[in-house]
Amino acid sequence: MTEWFSALLGWIELNPGYAGWVVFAVALVESLAIVGVLVPGVVILLGAGTLIGAGILDFWLMCLWAIAGAIIGDGLSYWLGHHFEYLTARWRWFRLHPDHLQKGIRFFEKYGDLSVALGRFFGPIRAIVPLVAGLMHMPPRRFYLANVLSALVWAPAYLIPGIVLGELSTSGDWRSLLFPLAAVALILLVWALVHLRQRHQSSR
Repeated sequence: MTEWFSALLGWIELNPGYAGWVVFAVALVESLAIVGVLVPGVVILLGAGTLIGAGILDFWLMCLWAIAGAIIGDGLSYWLGHHFEYLTARWRWFRLHPDHLQKGIRFFEKYGDLSVALGRFFGPIRAIVPLVAGLMHMPPRRFYLANVLSALVWAPAYLIPGIVLGELSTSGDWRSLLFPLAAVALILLVWALVHLRQRHQSSR
């Protein structure tokens, strides 16, 4: 896996014109039900971030590709759950791993509409929550609002750690990291406030 990852990053570095498509595909596949559990999307986006920090790729362009992939991937998973809920009983993966679906359902029941946004940041459950939102018949307008808004935060949040590494490896100037570090701090602060608010409401 490490050799494959290094080879992919090397190829992107030599062919930066195709980097957007790679980031788009990774963000999309990572969001798909079941498939996303098996794809190391976080690692690949981290690598893309290092190339941004090294000045090889453009930050805003990669963000747009990642946002588009995440929105479409979550949308496809939601559509599958919303229109083909009977498939979950037939998919062999769910029969072998019934706990994954149940975790997604409990997560959705606990956080409601906010689960679509929060689920993006919870590893394996990320690929299950949009499917569960469809299974639970979450209204499309509310789903896509949460889907789009959370993608706008998720893409830079997953690219920025790699940017930090790329900046350090090329310039070594810590002052160039102030903006990305401030962005990460802001994201973490918003996340903590939302999480505390949800815990307060659930305890009532």
